[in-house]
Amino acid sequence: MVWHPSDKDSVDPILDAVLKHLSRDVDRPFSRNLNIPLFFYSSDSPNTPPGDTPQGLAARDILFVFTSVNTRGRKKWNDYVKDLSCEGSFRCVPVALDREGFGHGEEGGLDGLNFLRAYEWPEGSRSQQAILAMAHEIYRHGFVEIKEGDKGKDSSIKIFLSHAKSGDTGLRHAKAIKGFIDNTNMSRFFDATEISTGFRFDEEIIRHIKESTVLAIGSDAYSSRYWCQREILCAKEYHRPMIAVNCLEEYEDRIFPAGANVPCVHVAPEPPLGEPNILRILIAAIRETIRHHHALKSLEYYRSQGWIDRDCTFVSRPPEIRQLPAPSEERITKICYPEPPIYSEEADWHDRLGIEAFTPLWREGEKSSLNGRRVGISISDVPSDGFSRYHLHGNQSIRLAQDLGRHLLARSATLIYGGDLRKDGFTDFILQEAIALKNRLNTDNLHVENHLAWPLYCSDAEIVAWRARYRTVMKTVPHDIPNDVISEVDKDKFLPPSTPENKYIRSRCLTEMRTESIGSSHARICAGGKLSGYNGKMPGVLEEILMALDRKKPIYLLGGFGGVVGEVCKVLRGEPYPEPLTRTWQITHNEGYSVLQEIARGYDRHADYEVIESTLKGIELRELARDAGLEEEEYSRLMQTPFLDECVHIVVRGLKEINHCHESA
Repeated sequence: MVWHPSDKDSVDPILDAVLKHLSRDVDRPFSRNLNIPLFFYSSDSPNTPPGDTPQGLAARDILFVFTSVNTRGRKKWNDYVKDLSCEGSFRCVPVALDREGFGHGEEGGLDGLNFLRAYEWPEGSRSQQAILAMAHEIYRHGFVEIKEGDKGKDSSIKIFLSHAKSGDTGLRHAKAIKGFIDNTNMSRFFDATEISTGFRFDEEIIRHIKESTVLAIGSDAYSSRYWCQREILCAKEYHRPMIAVNCLEEYEDRIFPAGANVPCVHVAPEPPLGEPNILRILIAAIRETIRHHHALKSLEYYRSQGWIDRDCTFVSRPPEIRQLPAPSEERITKICYPEPPIYSEEADWHDRLGIEAFTPLWREGEKSSLNGRRVGISISDVPSDGFSRYHLHGNQSIRLAQDLGRHLLARSATLIYGGDLRKDGFTDFILQEAIALKNRLNTDNLHVENHLAWPLYCSDAEIVAWRARYRTVMKTVPHDIPNDVISEVDKDKFLPPSTPENKYIRSRCLTEMRTESIGSSHARICAGGKLSGYNGKMPGVLEEILMALDRKKPIYLLGGFGGVVGEVCKVLRGEPYPEPLTRTWQITHNEGYSVLQEIARGYDRHADYEVIESTLKGIELRELARDAGLEEEEYSRLMQTPFLDECVHIVVRGLKEINHCHESA
């Protein structure tokens, strides 16, 4: 997504809606939301466009370009938009925020393209209209084969409205949805009135369902009607996306089992069904349609990469017993479905029928594969630069920490983290993930160590509350004040970073904590990291990388998330040495840093950036990969990929390999 910073007020609500509907909710880590990779391009200066252009990273890349008087009226921005590529894997969708934005349709990559007209979206439902329109374009351009000469309408999503004919609720709601769809570029099948005279009723219904997303409008009479049940069964038989719309007035004596295992939207039964609820229903339908197709495409790709057995079958939802073939047909014993795994209690029928159901990143047999391994995790957020150079949303680092934490803990590893006690800090997210995982796996064998430097643990009430909240999954490891500075402080009082001397003492304590926690770990995973605004003698993640390298610890550098690790990976790839890793840049971008360094130099504990540069340039990628249990090509990919699943897969594979070698030694 590309936009001008002066259009922030118009674009931000749209981006919030995109994040809400198209990416996994960090507050609901086991939800089955879409998790499409999203990249953002803008700037923190109205006269300066982003530092680079979107890169093709997938089989199909959908590029939304928000155009306006601001992108058209500033030469550098106008040239930037004009030069955007809409060829190869790219499909461009221009979004006009005002009428002046249409000017971009006269030249460059957007020449001749039809625009979404954002300025026509009603103010009260602007975000919903935006996500509906944009999600529809993602479906059309991402999952439909559009041939030259095809009409745009031919690629539209097809909606099958399944409803009871008797009673008023289902029929009225279906008519309201039909009326709304008829004023869009979507297609829909309503009921028997749509079947041409002389054609078989059942064959026509099945034909429509086989190419549609089904909206099952669940009124009181719905699940007891024969044709409603037939439509649901047909949708499941042909693996179609489906949404349940719950509009019960009073009572349903039996929920039809085949209608479960799908998303559900609740609306009131009373008419009329207003536009806000229609938008909710249609957004859910398109989102589930995209999720369905994206899941199957992803699973197919993972199999081509060797992640998944070639003899397994794919499903876009957790498996259902009715999806298994009849006894006379070929027996299916392996089923792969999208992340995240379902709870073990729900999966108990798999073993009874001799079925192994798994996700691309998790199989039940792996639950002890990292037993005894102590893995340190160094992930911190990267301050925003207005998406000029770093194009991932800040939530992506949280998702990465959650996903890595989940998969390491599920495999019986002990997770070591340098504590962040802020509300909604990274430790908080990891521990919430650990609690959810503990419940899902029904196990007490989960381990998180939260290492705290002095004076972070001096606030008794806070640390007691913290320990009480996470006692079942976390061990707190406080680290003492180093001997060389202990005489300068009262260890029972909190030391604020209010003077250069205090900052140095806190820096020493952080270094001490990092030294001991890294020394007690078997491997280290690093991503992101602040390049400025940190508390130590150098960026914290950089110090942890250097310590891990010095101690010959296997280290996994996830450079696709920018920050410190991204800059370090540039060095390993042989690119020009990054300016942010130099002493001059650090002094320029960190107030008071030169004074802190001078104090540290007096103790011979300063950050020597010439030594740092020499160390990083001296790293052999082949050896780094070997020590991490990976091939050099795999490690190179790990240093670049921004995709969470791929990062988790590579890291877990490497850790399992070195653990296997350790056990075999």
